[in-house]
Amino acid sequence: MTPDTGRFARWVLLPLMVVALAMAGAEAAVKPRAVLVVAFDASSLERDEQWLGQGIAELLSLGFDQHPAFVQVAEARLRAVGRPEAWGEAVVVQAARTLRADTAVFGRITRTGTELIVQPRLMELKGGAADPVSLEPVTIPEGELLARLAPLAVTYARTMKVALTDVEVRRMDKAGQPTRSLKAFELYSRAAVATMQRPGQEGNEQAVDLLARAIEADPNFVVAQYTLGTVHQALGNRWKAAAQFRASTQLDASYPEPYKALGDLFMAQPRRLFDQAVEAYNKAIELRPFYADAYVGLGDAKAAKSDVDGAVAAYTKALAHNPINPRVHMSLGKIYYTEKGLYY
Repeated sequence: MTPDTGRFARWVLLPLMVVALAMAGAEAAVKPRAVLVVAFDASSLERDEQWLGQGIAELLSLGFDQHPAFVQVAEARLRAVGRPEAWGEAVVVQAARTLRADTAVFGRITRTGTELIVQPRLMELKGGAADPVSLEPVTIPEGELLARLAPLAVTYARTMKVALTDVEVRRMDKAGQPTRSLKAFELYSRAAVATMQRPGQEGNEQAVDLLARAIEADPNFVVAQYTLGTVHQALGNRWKAAAQFRASTQLDASYPEPYKALGDLFMAQPRRLFDQAVEAYNKAIELRPFYADAYVGLGDAKAAKSDVDGAVAAYTKALAHNPINPRVHMSLGKIYYTEKGLYY
């Protein structure tokens, strides 16, 4: 490529990218923000209750997944900065800055007699400054944990001044109560703790046992069914993973995560099933139009089928909904370099 050709490509490519991103951005009705969700500090509780700190974080994550304004920092990135004994304000600020989060969600949970007191906190990071906000404490009488915590994601969203429709509120509230069985929720939360504290085979095997018991306690616990599939997938048990993903779609056909996961499995098969992967990713996107990771998978499947323009379109939509996903930037870079010769 000559210098003149390179300059021409640059002047042609940049406006096209700007237009494509603007069109995809128009589909994203709200500006997404990077949110770090960490376990609430439960260090004052008895040891057999400390799982509650991670449990609250799990419920908030499920709620935030339902709204396009929230792009959550991936668990793998959070794990890379370490796991402190307790997520206090100073540690949260440091982690949020390291991970370049716009907002951090954290808090503390204590016990007074038979009641639990949840003290939610929020940290907005603007221009290098950290602005802490304390939300109204939530008092939880014995036996009312799941019902009282269900609206917490909506409370956080409103504190962040995120516009919510009635449909979005109902969706977030529903996600915030994925089971009515406290025992099942405890086992699910303990599985999350196991995978975070002991990443690798040991933690995953422990999580399999805990999630299986959670499903025994509540066979309709869709999120636990799906999560068990992801753990089996991490252990290399593709058939067991596929069975769990299909079980969760049968329990709740409106839950998009297992469809996206099935797409990933189709892509990872020795005899790659690209058409089935495209179908699975499209189903996940149909159920959640702002599902950035599903757009990424769709882009990968389109690229594998040599549908370069389709892949670029899918990746561009993924960036509109999650601009901090490094995998998308890398994939777009590869396509522009290898397929289109647009080196600049």
